[in-house]
Amino acid sequence: MNRTKVKLQIQNGSASSDGSVLMLNESIVEMWTIPIGQSLKLCFGSASQEVLVEPSPQRDVLLISAALASKWGLAHGDELSVQYQPSTKTLQIGPLIGVMLSHINRKMPSNPFGVNTSFCRELIRASKLDYSIIFFFTHADIQRQSDTINGWRYTNKWVRYRFPIPNVIYNRVTSRKLERLASVQQFIIYAKSRYNTVFFNEKYLNKTEVFQALKQEPELHVYLPESHLLSHFALLKTMCSNHNVVFLKPNSGSLGKGIIRINRNADTTYTCHFNSFNGVRKQSFTSIEKLFNAISSKMKKNRYQIQRGLNLLSVGSRPVDFRAVVQRDDTGQWSITSIVARIAGNQQFVSNQARGGTITTVKAALSRTGAAASSGGLAKLRRAALLIAKGIETQMTGHFAELGIDLAIDTQGHVWLIEVNSKPSKNDKAPLSASGKIRPSVTKFVQYANYSANISD
Repeated sequence: MNRTKVKLQIQNGSASSDGSVLMLNESIVEMWTIPIGQSLKLCFGSASQEVLVEPSPQRDVLLISAALASKWGLAHGDELSVQYQPSTKTLQIGPLIGVMLSHINRKMPSNPFGVNTSFCRELIRASKLDYSIIFFFTHADIQRQSDTINGWRYTNKWVRYRFPIPNVIYNRVTSRKLERLASVQQFIIYAKSRYNTVFFNEKYLNKTEVFQALKQEPELHVYLPESHLLSHFALLKTMCSNHNVVFLKPNSGSLGKGIIRINRNADTTYTCHFNSFNGVRKQSFTSIEKLFNAISSKMKKNRYQIQRGLNLLSVGSRPVDFRAVVQRDDTGQWSITSIVARIAGNQQFVSNQARGGTITTVKAALSRTGAAASSGGLAKLRRAALLIAKGIETQMTGHFAELGIDLAIDTQGHVWLIEVNSKPSKNDKAPLSASGKIRPSVTKFVQYANYSANISD
């Protein structure tokens, strides 16, 4: 399908107030052999309109009526892609990309999405470079089986528009409760089935389900520490007997919240370290039965994954792990966007920044460990991250295009999977370029959105 970029101009008071006539640069009309005076279909997202095309001498310009622009959420000066399909006599503009967020604060017009506002602005800059239109919406903007959706665009200020259902929706809802709302789930099904909307990342990942799924891939067994759903006392007893250290992790937890480390001592007593936003709390138990009784109330509220502890590379006494961001690229293939090292804070056994962890390069962290086992670490991390992403694609239901894969290297140089996150952090505490450059992860998202909407070079 032919493609070019044009700048949108709005025709005020034109003869075609209903949008049935549009004007397109005459060289484009000639190049594509677009019929003049014949009915064509103009498409934007899920919307379409029968139009007649008239040639215009203005270079690289598409002129449409103010009524149609208002109906579709388009603004004067928008730069977007135009494609023509002769077999169906269809002009397609866009693509239209929607980003679904958790909340908007209308009382903060300069910072409506809180800690995610800077990320949204970065997405806008990237979409302009790729001639696509991007808008933002929340679950409150969804209407049941509607062909349109309310959302927000930035045109020198944040403005609310009404849009067609987009070609692509990027799920950045950071609340499991909101994501599971019936209205959200029904909207997803409706957009995908009726308009073939590409929707990713579809859902939060459950820790136990991820490990169970990846076990179906023989090539990945080498990266999976022993892990189970903690369902009964006998399993806790067996794991603590087989391993000096085990971890209990909430299946739906994030940012290291709620993780419990259990150490089996030489005298068969047990020491638990409970991680929370208030720090680490330590408690000892004289028997495994007493330990189980102490945590059983937590198990009633949350399901836990129990996982073998690992003897990780460390800087001083602080363990190191690695976050690989793996994304689909402009050809739809998985590729490594970045890998960073995370060093746990003092008196912490998790490396999250929210727990005082620090971020550095993989090379610097491996060098600081001073361990021979760190040799070749980056290459091994890259291989593991790509294989795990492909395993998620093969074995997990849902469409994912961006994964945060947490890995570790033990003192023998072996790479292990810690967990997979389908909503890698994008808040204002994430490293943004001081020079205003667009991060590769943002560029790659927009490129994949264009690819998946079938509007790519």
